[in-house]
Amino acid sequence: MLDHVFTDAIGALRDAVEGAMLERQAFEERFQADVLLGDLTWETSYALPGEEMPPHIRADISLQWPTWAQTAYRSWYIGEPLDDWPRIDIEIVLRVQRLAESPDPRPVLAVLPRESSLIGSERLVRSGPTIESMHGHDLDDVQWAIEVSYEGSYELDEDVLADGSKLDEHFSSMGGWIASTLVRLGDLTFTFLPPDT
Repeated sequence: MLDHVFTDAIGALRDAVEGAMLERQAFEERFQADVLLGDLTWETSYALPGEEMPPHIRADISLQWPTWAQTAYRSWYIGEPLDDWPRIDIEIVLRVQRLAESPDPRPVLAVLPRESSLIGSERLVRSGPTIESMHGHDLDDVQWAIEVSYEGSYELDEDVLADGSKLDEHFSSMGGWIASTLVRLGDLTFTFLPPDT
């Protein structure tokens, strides 16, 4: 494994989510590098234990390390002064899928907080919902989904860069927060399509 603050942040978030007993979805984890821009992105998906495949309710997690953050990190590492501390962009998308009918977004938003738990001194902010319909070959064969995303960024200040264990401390609440939001969504009444045969 690479010894880098971004991979340390990935490990801290993964430990927090798996510590909350959520299950990583097989083949859903990706680590990508934008060849043209240089940005790094880590994406993964988690669901509550015992969900079907694909799960009815899941959390899609994305961390992005922009090129400018890498430049700032390198400058700090060699002792140069910084104008801005590096930041990791975070997005968590809560998705309810395989619905048999178009969902009402009001009960979904009613159980989701406007902001996430703290990540260091930062919080992710909730967006409005997205409702999607997917049609099969027969246009009467429709399945629906609703997504709500939380977006923000996490600043890596001097203390975090000097002591990577602060990442574990700062990301520790995220596992429980993601698990509790999935449970709240699971407590709502939805009509799901039968499992794929």
